[in-house]
Amino acid sequence: MSVAKVGSMASLSSDIFYDILRRLDGPTLASAACACAAFSSISREERLWENVCSSMWPSTNREDVKSLISSVGGFRKFYADCFPLIVNKEVPKFQWNDFIEYPEEWSEAEYYGDMDEFESISPSDFVSIVDIRYKDKTICSKVLWGIPNANGFNGWFDNCPFRIDLLTYSPNDDHHEDECILSVSDGLPAISSMQRERKDGKLWCELRDGIRLSWIVVNRKIKQAANLSSWSPLGGQRHWPTDRDFLIRFGSVLPAKDVLPCRVAECILVMKFRVIDAEGDGVQTTLKLMELSMQMEDMEGAHVNGRNSLFILKEALSCYRSKNYGEVLESCNQYSKVQNELKEEKMRIENRLDRLCIISGIAAFITFCYYLL
Repeated sequence: MSVAKVGSMASLSSDIFYDILRRLDGPTLASAACACAAFSSISREERLWENVCSSMWPSTNREDVKSLISSVGGFRKFYADCFPLIVNKEVPKFQWNDFIEYPEEWSEAEYYGDMDEFESISPSDFVSIVDIRYKDKTICSKVLWGIPNANGFNGWFDNCPFRIDLLTYSPNDDHHEDECILSVSDGLPAISSMQRERKDGKLWCELRDGIRLSWIVVNRKIKQAANLSSWSPLGGQRHWPTDRDFLIRFGSVLPAKDVLPCRVAECILVMKFRVIDAEGDGVQTTLKLMELSMQMEDMEGAHVNGRNSLFILKEALSCYRSKNYGEVLESCNQYSKVQNELKEEKMRIENRLDRLCIISGIAAFITFCYYLL
């Protein structure tokens, strides 16, 4: 059997190149673009990156989201902004003196920032694009335009803890009617009872290892986007607050250099599943997504208010990112380490004060008794 020789890459049709590239995932397509001039030229086609984004984030299939992405620079730029995850390499090392006077050491103007700059940030400019996968299967896609309850209420949003509850505020349109349900048919292990699950934790392990979350925030005004999720879970808690609940935590460490005294903040994304059916009586093991929320906390674990959270979100859209997931975990682990050291030092100081109060009380009692006698 003879094989026809190809003299050069240029002799191949560009349609063949396109057909090859459209079958690639994002990282492979980006690598192929560096291979030769022909691939580099064809890889600039927006349709290729639209397919990649559609496969990676199914919520981008919506027409309104497609229009949004086109308005902020196109699918190629969107993928470049949102595929790498946020890495904060400036997590401050633990120094108790840096935090002991927080936030009283700041004046009100310093703590809340410049008023003119804040007025340039509108909650309606932010769009949340959220996708949940379980074992590479999309189980939930939601889009939230703006930040709920951010306007009006006499400054309520500015001064209260920042929180977005996606399931509460997502509009009830055709894209959001179905509840997010996981069952054995999706790959969940069957459990006979919650008592058995408490012992072996099989359902919890499968859920934690298989679930993935992408929470992309887009600012329409400055035309920037970033993925605030860690993609894989950073932690979680099973059987809390009830025996049938599973909490899974995602997130990222965001820069807050000119916003908070501790210079960093943690974006916490919480997902809560509840077991609504266990195996038995002809019913399969079924989980229902009960909560999907975002909130901000500082180094001491205090909630960040709405005003400062908008500054942090805006700054996060232009911070350093990496495709190396090891860097992302290292950044989160470093933050947790510093946070734990801060909490331990705070507890030591409180214990010393408690002992001092006890000793002072005993001394006062003995002195009182002495004078009575």
